[in-house]
Amino acid sequence: MEAFALIPPEWTNQGIHAHKFCCPKCGASSLEAEKVWINRRSPVLTEERRRKWQEFYNCNCGCVWWAWSSDRPPTNLSKQDNNLT
Repeated sequence: MEAFALIPPEWTNQGIHAHKFCCPKCGASSLEAEKVWINRRSPVLTEERRRKWQEFYNCNCGCVWWAWSSDRPPTNLSKQDNNLT
């Protein structure tokens, strides 16, 4: 799986920082990306001493963007899991 590869894929070199957690070109969410890579080898510590990583996305519109893992919006996936039991 490319998302957790130790060496960054070549396509990440084109990445631009997205200040909102979506494609800066077309507004697509990270879930719509064709490729994903998470830079787990270089975490950054926040003021609260929590780790965050760069997450790179290759959007289906051709734009390559990255954002901090700490900027990811909350999901309702855990709520869906609770409904299954």
